[in-house]
Amino acid sequence: MQKEKFLSQYNISNEDLEEAKIGWDELELIVKEYKKIDETLHVLGKEFIDEYLYDIEKAGIHSYRYRTKSAGHLVEKIIRKRKESPDKFEKLDHTNFHKFITDLIGIRVFFLYREDWIHFHQYITNRFENKPELYIKNRLEDFDEDITHYYIAEKPKVYKRAGDTKIYDKNEIEIIADGIYRSLHYIIKYKGYYVEIQGRTLFEEGWSEIDHDIVYPYNTDDEMLKDFSTLLNRLSGMADEMSSYFRRMKGEREQF
Repeated sequence: MQKEKFLSQYNISNEDLEEAKIGWDELELIVKEYKKIDETLHVLGKEFIDEYLYDIEKAGIHSYRYRTKSAGHLVEKIIRKRKESPDKFEKLDHTNFHKFITDLIGIRVFFLYREDWIHFHQYITNRFENKPELYIKNRLEDFDEDITHYYIAEKPKVYKRAGDTKIYDKNEIEIIADGIYRSLHYIIKYKGYYVEIQGRTLFEEGWSEIDHDIVYPYNTDDEMLKDFSTLLNRLSGMADEMSSYFRRMKGEREQF
């Protein structure tokens, strides 16, 4: 991994790297160790889907997809996290990065209507232990070395838009009202690694993919790109609202 090429590609300055307080040699060791487990992660992701998500009707979703994190994105995230939360990620190194980074295996599940989240939430929390005493507090001390123990490792949470109608139950899920996008998040301990599941509507996913391709996290200082992304974000939110309205109208007409 060439340092200057990497920093340029991910819009990271030498000052950012210094603030992260992690040497380039250590980052290269992380990449080396990650490449050793990359194929294992691919297999585990497929096994998880085959066991829990392949039957999409049973899981209460429209569709899904999965990926493992690329080495470059892993290093970029480690630099960013160590800079943003130095105390929390201070002890991260090439021997334990898999205990700190919870989205090495990432799965997206999609809903046609935003209200459909509850079906998936009930499904996934019934399939895995969901106990507060199992939630991660210390990334090293709370890591369960038992690879046969599958459980939800953080309290499920949802990011919701400002002005959303009340469809989430705070007793079921942590609600974060950031006013930007809608997304469900589950962290599941599975066969020695964490699996991150994100749930979104199809419209929300479309905006998110475009935003991540053009703006976040490498061009967040470009005001024009941010403005256009915000406009697209609003349109996707309106599309979600309209879809739900269509379904309610259909249901009311059938009832009538």
